[in-house]
Amino acid sequence: MLTSPGATDLPNAREIEALAEVVYADAEQLSDALPGAQALLLWDFFSTALRDAWQSATDLEWIHVAAAGVDSLLFDELRDSDITVTNAHGAFDVPIAEFVLASILAHDKQLHRSKELQRNTEWQHRELQQTAGQRALVVGTGGIGRATARLLRAAGLKVSGAGRTARERDEDFGTVIASSELAEHVGEVDHLVLIAPLTGATRGLLNGEVLQRMKPSAHVINVGRGALVDEPALIDALREERIAAASLDVFEHEPLPRDHPFWAMPNVHISAHMSGDVIGWRTTLAEQFQDNLGRWLRGETLANQVDKQLGYVRGH
Repeated sequence: MLTSPGATDLPNAREIEALAEVVYADAEQLSDALPGAQALLLWDFFSTALRDAWQSATDLEWIHVAAAGVDSLLFDELRDSDITVTNAHGAFDVPIAEFVLASILAHDKQLHRSKELQRNTEWQHRELQQTAGQRALVVGTGGIGRATARLLRAAGLKVSGAGRTARERDEDFGTVIASSELAEHVGEVDHLVLIAPLTGATRGLLNGEVLQRMKPSAHVINVGRGALVDEPALIDALREERIAAASLDVFEHEPLPRDHPFWAMPNVHISAHMSGDVIGWRTTLAEQFQDNLGRWLRGETLANQVDKQLGYVRGH
């Protein structure tokens, strides 16, 4: 039995229903639907309903999360269980990398400012920043971070990475620093890109100390999780012009509240958690799950298995 909260609009629902007995349940129905279910597709990847329904998950063997991040799902009882967790590893690599490059170019070429001037019918010639030759530090060395590093390097940026452990001669980043030592390495960074998964070690990673060490012309980009950032510290740094700008796609509370200070800040550029959502993304996620469902039914090794203790798919 397959239980799929929020998945009634799956593009390939008929194909999946041909492979397994499917029960669709929302958060309120999950507890009643779980007994007997061996696999769970968490289509609503922000849902925390499984935690409340955990006592009913007596037969569960496998959970697939239709997202790269699994921070909303994991809790102690699940981590300690034998249940396999898989995710959408790889589905968002290229789209998010493109979004990061677009954010950097929009900042360097003052595209946001040009649009504002256009609305005011104001002709204002300015000199722009050359992107090639600038330094980008990508925090997060998984698949999305690596795709981003390759694309930024192709655009002429000097790229390094920050991850769980420091290392040299990485194939995509060259130098990788330890994320725990971020404050010691941001002083020369032009673009700080946050792509890391949200874990106990990365929560609040961009804090006041790190921001204090950055140069006034620095640009922060967050396409990971909102809680990677100490938002009050970032607001202070932006208001005091200790850094130049922030391009933010994710926030600690979403949707971003209408009275949040970010909305009114001219050096903050907001998007609605959409950096990976290119046209057809739901179909990609659904097909990725269908492929793994076939593996599961055939008794094969599942793709994209999450290390539940680390909170992400093990890689480099």
